Parts: sequence; C-alpha cells; structure tokens
Amino acid sequence: MTESSPTPAGTAGPTAPTAPDEGQASRRRPVVLALMLAMGLAALDGTIVSTAVPQIVGDLGGLSVFSWLFSGYLLAVTVTLPVYGKLSDTFGRKPVLIAGTVLFLVGSLLCAAAWDMASLIAFRVVQGLGGGALQGTVQTLAADLYPLKERPRIQARLSSVWAASSVAGPAAGGLLAGYADWRWIFLINLPVGLLALWLIHRHLVEPARREPARREQAGGEQAGGAGARGEGARGEQARTRAGGPGSKRAEPRARVRIDWAGALAIFATGALLLTALVQGGVAWPWLSAPSLGLLGGAAALGALTVVIERRAAEPIIPGWVWRRRTIAAVNLSLGALGLLMVAPTVFLPTYAQSVLGLGPIAAGFVLSAWTLSWPITAALSNRVYTRIGFRLTAVLGISLALILLLAFPFLPFPGEPWQPALLMLLLGGALGLFQLPLIVGVQSTVPYEERGTTTASVLFCRQVGQSLGAALFGAVANGVLAARLGGTGDLDALARSLDDPGSLTAEATDHLRRAVDAAVDYVYLGAAAAAALALLALLTLAPRRFPVLEEGDRRGPE
Repeated sequence: MTESSPTPAGTAGPTAPTAPDEGQASRRRPVVLALMLAMGLAALDGTIVSTAVPQIVGDLGGLSVFSWLFSGYLLAVTVTLPVYGKLSDTFGRKPVLIAGTVLFLVGSLLCAAAWDMASLIAFRVVQGLGGGALQGTVQTLAADLYPLKERPRIQARLSSVWAASSVAGPAAGGLLAGYADWRWIFLINLPVGLLALWLIHRHLVEPARREPARREQAGGEQAGGAGARGEGARGEQARTRAGGPGSKRAEPRARVRIDWAGALAIFATGALLLTALVQGGVAWPWLSAPSLGLLGGAAALGALTVVIERRAAEPIIPGWVWRRRTIAAVNLSLGALGLLMVAPTVFLPTYAQSVLGLGPIAAGFVLSAWTLSWPITAALSNRVYTRIGFRLTAVLGISLALILLLAFPFLPFPGEPWQPALLMLLLGGALGLFQLPLIVGVQSTVPYEERGTTTASVLFCRQVGQSLGAALFGAVANGVLAARLGGTGDLDALARSLDDPGSLTAEATDHLRRAVDAAVDYVYLGAAAAAALALLALLTLAPRRFPVLEEGDRRGPE
C-alpha cells in the first residue's frame, strides 16, 4: 500500500473541521478523564517505585537483582506495544484498553502480595504486560477522539500527566514507603484503575468494525488519493457483489486471523535484545558469553520474525510500517528521541549531585524543569504546524534541541544550578515542538483501521531507543571515567563515593568531580549526535508535506 495523496490545498492538514457541538464535547469529557487516569497509572509506575527501593530491598532482600524491578517492566511494555497496536486495529480500542487495564491492576495486586524479590520482579512483568496496552491504546484513542485541529489539546493533557507524575511520583513513593508500607505504592493503583475502567466501559463508544476485505480495499483506494470518493465506490462495489444495485444481502463475515506466531517471535526477539542492552556492561561485560549469546539469539530471532511476518496474512508489524516514507521517518526520528532522552533523565541527576553538590530533591527539580515547558509547547504546536507543516515544525524543534545539547559541555565548572535547569527548560520546549507534531502528523496519514499499528510502531521505536541509549551512554560515561581515572571506570560507584566527601581530600574530590563532569559532557555530545540523526531522518526520508487523509477517512469514536 502506498501513502495517500496530500490534501488538495497542500497544507499540513485538511480544512479545519467545524467545532464539535456541546453534546459531543460533553460525551468526550469522561472518556478523556479515563484516558488521563489510565496514562497516569503508566506514568506514575516508574517514578513512584524508584524512591521506595530501599524499603523494598530491606523487606524482601535481593539487592543484586533489584534493577530488574524496572528492567522487567520496561521489557514487557516494549515488546507488547506492537501486539496491542495490531489487536486494537483488529478488535477495537475499547476491549484492548479494558484488558490491559485489568492486567495492570492484577499485576499491581500481585506486586503488593509479593513474598520475595523474585516474585515481585515476576509480578512487575505482569504489570508491564498491561502497561503496554495502556501506553499504546491511550495514544491511539487520543487521535480517534479529536479531529486534527483539536488533537494537541488532548495530547497536551496527556503530556501534563507525565509532567505531574515526574514530580509527584517520587514524593508519593517516599511518603507511602516511609510512613505506611511500600506495598501501598502498588495498591494505590487499584481505585484509580477501577475508576478508569468504569468510565471506559460506560462512556467509550466505538464505530462499527469494517470487514477485513473492505479495509484492504479502502487502503488501496486511499493509496490512490480517492479519499471521500472511495466511500461511494466501495458502496457500489459491495452492492454489485451482493447481487446488483439496491440489494441488501449482507456479505459473509470474514474470520479474523491473528498472527500469534509473529506475536510470539516479536516478544522473544524483543526480550533477548532488551535483556542484552539493559544488562550488558552491568551484570556482565559487553564482550562476555552472555552478551554475545543474547545479541546473537536476538539477531537470529529477528530474521525469523521477518520471515514469519512476510508470510502472515495479517502480520503484527506489517511491511507498510517501513515502506511508507512518512511512517519510517517518524519511526527513526522517535527512536533517536528515545536515545537522546537518556542523557538528561539518567545522567543529569548524577551531574547535579556529584558536580553541583545538590541533594536528591534539588537535583530532581533541575531535571523536572523540562517537564514544565514540554506540554506547553506541545499544546501550542498546532499554531506552528498548521502554518508551516508537520515536517518543518519537527525540524525546527529538533534543530533547537541539537543546539541546546551541544551547549551543555560549555557550561562552566562547577557552575550554578540555574544553568542546567535553564537548558532543560529550553530543551523541553524544543522537544515539545518535535515529538507531538510527528505523532499527530503520522496518525493523520492513516485510516482508523491502521492507526493502532502505526501509533504502536512509533512508540515501540522510542522505547527501543531508550534502552539502546541507556546501554550506549553508560558505556561512554564509564569509558571516559576509565580514561580519566584509570581502571575500569564506574559512574555509579564514583557518584556514591562523592556522596561522602569527608572521606576524600579536597584535591581528590575536585579531581573526581571533574571526571564526572567530563563523562556527562560526552554523554550530552552523544545525545546531540542522536538529535542530528533525527534531523537527518526528517530531511532525507519525510515528505515535505505529510499525506494527511480527509477527515471522513479517519473516523473514530463518537
């Protein structure tokens, strides 16, 4: 299938739709609230657990493997995103979101009942299996609910949920673990999730599903740019097949075929790849037998997955996800975004504490600066891309981000806390202009029946980029420390030694801080390289004007 033709006007999107009536807006409100609650479950999960790790380890033990509390969850979310995307296109968003929320809540309840670290890690994986449905389906429904012109409104609300969670999560986790019990950080999910489930069940109404044969035909007509004219042609062809004009005899319902072999292959490939990326250089050396075995196994399973998907009638990851220039460009760009985001989220808190001498709370505020500007510029981005287009808006955002990332190594040593905080504030604004127009734009180039798969593919690439970035930049930082200090170099161990400066001389402390400063500088240069890759993907692959479909072809819930 080829991409649809752009709208005749050649603008970034179709003619602005008329404003929804008050009844339609009121029907949306409970669904939007449900989506924000569901997204809040996924957003709070990582931040609220991180501050309770000392209490969890003190109660259950397992210090050597506690990192799998996060790695196991991340792995499960990432590898299930494509599967849930395809299922939501096949069976609808509502059943997938309900099933994912139920699975997440079951995992939360099991986590609260965990009896040792191994059981808690296993139950976190169960949580992640539900979390994949939450992240992908919520983003897809956001596009279903609102026409193109209004879509930044819901996306900005979802972004504000992530921003609030990054600030409130650590505080809530610390309070619950310190003054109640760490198990409450999982039990608190239950009332929130149950309310979201009730709202989704009661208020979300999806359109009737098209027959698979008609979806394929619709795709072919949209590839030729038929748009609204295709609806009449499809209706006429259906009447002809049913027995001539005016006939009302229904066509037999085609049996839905699910590519379970492809789903299993994708899950296995992602599990091996992410395990290698997350544990390489941490649990074992990169060139050790476990790393090489996992990477080799991932490569072999990846090749097998390609063979399975090519032969499948309804593949989990269809070939058009990479054949269409727009989707391929957005996939690569958001993969690079996931990679560059590792620099501030993982390494800036260490920089703030070890180089600037801030405490954990103050370091968190330095990092949280970008969560203030990101949703604001995301909400206002429609005023930019409706004038200059999705591609140019994203190019503008990632170009600014590239400049800001390159500016970080030029900060003075040791500097003042407001300096990196200001850079983060500006970086969040730049990335808000970059990410949201790409997501909104790519969702607008596909019909309703392909939107779940498309959204899941870009989120999957961003998640893989984050895993790759954590492994790559960790190796870069440790390599710089090894060159500066001698030995193997371990950023985490060095940061812990700087937490107790009384045990070091002033000269040794200054030397170690300069080494950490240099390591983080190189990480930010790597993040700038990732931004350059995203810019290159947009300039070379993305079309000048995204091929946006007519509003009628992107039907969604009432």
